[in-house]
Amino acid sequence: MRQFSASPASNRDIGTVRSTLYAEIEPYATGRLTVEPGHDLYWEECGNPDGEAVLFLHGGPGAGATPASRRFFDPSFYRVVLFDQRGAGRSRPLGALEANTTQHLVADIEALRRDRGIDRWLLFGGSWGALLAIAYAEAFPEHCRGLILRGVFLGSRREIDWFLTGMRRFYPEAWHEFSRHLPVSERGDLLNGYRRRLADPDPDVHLPAARAWNRYEAACSTLMPRDDALSEGADAATVLGLARIEAHYFAHACFLHEGALLAGACRIRDLPGVIVQGRYDMVCPPRAAHALAAAWPKARFEIVADAGHSALEPGISAALIAATERFKALG
Repeated sequence: MRQFSASPASNRDIGTVRSTLYAEIEPYATGRLTVEPGHDLYWEECGNPDGEAVLFLHGGPGAGATPASRRFFDPSFYRVVLFDQRGAGRSRPLGALEANTTQHLVADIEALRRDRGIDRWLLFGGSWGALLAIAYAEAFPEHCRGLILRGVFLGSRREIDWFLTGMRRFYPEAWHEFSRHLPVSERGDLLNGYRRRLADPDPDVHLPAARAWNRYEAACSTLMPRDDALSEGADAATVLGLARIEAHYFAHACFLHEGALLAGACRIRDLPGVIVQGRYDMVCPPRAAHALAAAWPKARFEIVADAGHSALEPGISAALIAATERFKALG
């Protein structure tokens, strides 16, 4: 099998293959997978039913897959599988926290693989989706062809604290709005202050908290501001589900022992991979991606010089599509 270089790549290297998203595409199959206890997961497939299987893992946790998620893959080559994780998107119940841990999600991925009759697949995930891809690959390396990761998040306490307070160094105005949603007496513990409001049954309490949480994250996600990312028109239930699940996972250290994913990287050392990282990613700074690349010699580590966190920034999307094109050569 051809190996990928582990050295950082320039934007010129990234742009040598396709650099734009594929055309919009509709699923050729959709369904639901019931997992214990009581979670009903939405899944879909698009592209080539006989192609190489690739699993798209959305971020958040709790964000859900979108139509744009299908567009990173050549539909004539890939059998693209997408699903909404527990409590997210079109899965039910939306925003459910019970039996919702990293270990449950890893088990759900394996259940979905068996349900869809797939032996091995390529994993594609960004941010939280990158963490979940690594966790699954370390648990089931024999079912993975490789990994394409973006904006690496490893679930450490340092990364969670950075999200909650560290980003104010670069986005003080966004953090000011985020923190002032809570009374002064609660601003010393933003996470639990938000968790209490997000869990409150009163929409007049939980919905403003959810929108404040999402505005803060969106404001810090791109190198250049995007008005659409800050829209107040998003579906209320979806906004609540995302904020509630993120706060739930952060409060439990993503249900991982500190440093567990890096310690387990030996289990994926022989898998090919690509790590795409925005130089100015403020949500998931490059430190985690660099540490992962050091522990995973077969991974190609690509720094995109003019990008932040979002997968839809031009340099990031070009690098991700180039990675899916490179993997076609390994098929």
